[in-house]
Amino acid sequence: MNYRIFGKCGWAVSEIGFGAWAIGGSWGKVQEDDAVAALHRAIDCGLNFIDTADVYGDGRSEKIVAKVLKDRKERIYVATKAGRRLSPHVADGYNRENLNAFVDRSLKNLEVETIDLLQLHCPPTEVYYRPEVFEVLDDIVKQGKLQNYGVSVEKVEEGLKAIEYPGVKSVQIIFNIFRQRPTELFFAECRKRRVAVIARVPLASGLLTGKMTKETTFSSDDHRNYNRYGQAFDRGETFAGVDYEKGLQAVEELRNLIPEGFNLTQFALKWILMFPEVSVVIPGAKNPLQAEDNAKASSLPPLGEKVMEEIQKIYEASIKQDVHHRW
Repeated sequence: MNYRIFGKCGWAVSEIGFGAWAIGGSWGKVQEDDAVAALHRAIDCGLNFIDTADVYGDGRSEKIVAKVLKDRKERIYVATKAGRRLSPHVADGYNRENLNAFVDRSLKNLEVETIDLLQLHCPPTEVYYRPEVFEVLDDIVKQGKLQNYGVSVEKVEEGLKAIEYPGVKSVQIIFNIFRQRPTELFFAECRKRRVAVIARVPLASGLLTGKMTKETTFSSDDHRNYNRYGQAFDRGETFAGVDYEKGLQAVEELRNLIPEGFNLTQFALKWILMFPEVSVVIPGAKNPLQAEDNAKASSLPPLGEKVMEEIQKIYEASIKQDVHHRW
């Protein structure tokens, strides 16, 4: 496992982390024993960064993470998120009272006295234009409940606005072969300010594993069934906003570029790691085999220049016109 410096925090984090959304909910049924085993295997493989949120299974994900970490001696960095429990999810909800309550609940779920990294969980765009929200987070850091804070964003523009606040240590953003816009300006600005970048939805909700077909079905409690067109939350979170059928066609083209020794999952993860601005990429895993498969991407050789150019051509021809301008 290779490690990268996590921005101004100075942490040496595994470049492959663990995205803990799937073990909480919204991805079909995942047994707790499988979730626990997946996390343990990930840590065995050298992963030391876990990303979760208070709404993943209404605290289930945070509690499973806490259970696993009780049995480990390694230093594991845990990032959680706050804000999506608001109903309605509006900018005014990001106030001192609510943020303190969310933090206190996550502290309890994670069974810790201080949170390594708290991220605002894809708040409405207006929140980024309210300095008072970030002042509240500064105060919670001073209280010792948080070590650091960052944001999770839907759009590049939100990330660019967020990093104007000096207290923002990290930005989590969708970045994968099907969502390439962050490379244009956002990465350069993060590098300039030493802001860590967490790449989420790295496999486009499983599209980039190559395991899906036109016949694949998803259970009723899986967001890949109920949020394809943004019915429940931002469309970009499901299949990275790509039309499912178009995505399948692009995946078939990508298969021809996979170097020997890689599978498509590892190929997609390695593409992300070719960008040094990325601090950590957070694929999910529902079982130990998936966790191990993800981790192996770190030790595989870099992708060649020709392969990177061919990937870019597929994006330009098949995907870019549908997603690039939206997020």
